[in-house]
Amino acid sequence: MKRITSLLMLSLFGLSLVGQNKIDYLEYTLDNGLHVILHQDNTTPVVAVSVLYHVGSKDEVEGRTGFAHFFEHLLFEGSENIERGEYMNLVSANGGNLNANTSSDRTFYYEVLPSNQLELGLWMEAERMLHAKIDEIGLETQREVVKEEKRLRIDNQPYGSWIENVFKYSFPGYHYEWVPIGSLEDLNAAGLEDFEDFYATYYTPNNATLSIAGDIDIKTTQEMIKKYFATIPRGKEVPRLTAEPKPLGAEVRKEVRDNIQLPGVMIAYRTPKENHPDSYALEMLSNVLSRGQSSRLTRRMVDEEEKAVQVFSFMYGLETAGLFINFSIANMGVAPEDLEKIMDEEVAKVQAELITEEEFQKIQNQIESAFVSSNSSMVSIAENLANYHVYYGDAGLINEEVNRYRKVTRQDIQRVAKKYLNKDNRVVLYYLPKEK
Repeated sequence: MKRITSLLMLSLFGLSLVGQNKIDYLEYTLDNGLHVILHQDNTTPVVAVSVLYHVGSKDEVEGRTGFAHFFEHLLFEGSENIERGEYMNLVSANGGNLNANTSSDRTFYYEVLPSNQLELGLWMEAERMLHAKIDEIGLETQREVVKEEKRLRIDNQPYGSWIENVFKYSFPGYHYEWVPIGSLEDLNAAGLEDFEDFYATYYTPNNATLSIAGDIDIKTTQEMIKKYFATIPRGKEVPRLTAEPKPLGAEVRKEVRDNIQLPGVMIAYRTPKENHPDSYALEMLSNVLSRGQSSRLTRRMVDEEEKAVQVFSFMYGLETAGLFINFSIANMGVAPEDLEKIMDEEVAKVQAELITEEEFQKIQNQIESAFVSSNSSMVSIAENLANYHVYYGDAGLINEEVNRYRKVTRQDIQRVAKKYLNKDNRVVLYYLPKEK
């Protein structure tokens, strides 16, 4: 659930659903290493077919960054048996939709189809895994797609590079130093052989989780999975980065000039990996600071003192590390130093005193509401099952993770604030308007 922390709060009626709608599932592993998770829900004639490949930007090497994100696009080019450009057409022509996304740690593909088209989705994902079309035409096409995406989402967006800079300075010398978009220079310098090797290494059944949720018959689905996936050869052993990054050791401060009108301040504290027990208290702390109009930073900086036009805190969970981020954009005429001062003061208050019982109850409600909402569709259920299996080794957390939040106390929230939200453990970025 911690990968879906920006969901809107449901009504209190939704809270009564927690613990009542248990998500049953079956999981097993094929001989070639493909892990399979099946959830049957016959209430609507829809099925989500998804494959999570355990590869993200963290698995790239310096000089060859951006590959995982590039493959998110490239693997829609087609296959030996799917003509170029027909992948999306096949799904839409059969009443479905599809998408994919890449993070620092994994790449996720899915199709949502009428349940009578389950076999189509399985065949298409098997084609992607075994027969992907990787050639010079596809490489050149997708290079241009990625360039345009970077221009639209980063280069031409105010503050668009802030995540890129936060990662760069928070993880020096470590594989989180770059973000999934990677380097266009690296992608341009890479040859066909580089991409073929990346595909052969990471897009294998033993590095994948096939997760299916929706209107299925378990036995029939298992037979289809065996038909399309069981004969795909197991890949070589997948190289896995397990070492955690070294501590920062001292505060890092940087200024970035951007095409903006209002200054921004981003403060990123290094935290443990997302499956560390402290990550639950840290996420609840982020809710105390900025979730809702009555949260501390929002109330003080936006409503009372009108120092900021926007402020938020959130946990950025990663497989081998994490970040706790406070972000604010100044109101007209407000200096970035003023924003930083207030954010530091509010952090210090949480470190010095327990949050109130009222605040504690509010964030518990928010967490439970988000837990319900995170399983509101078949594709979200499929994705969560795969995420819990890959990152926590326990798909059953889709039903139980909320209990880990319930065990967090006010004392735990104060403790993690003291332990991690310190100046020698953070990066401070000032985003400033470009000088005329």
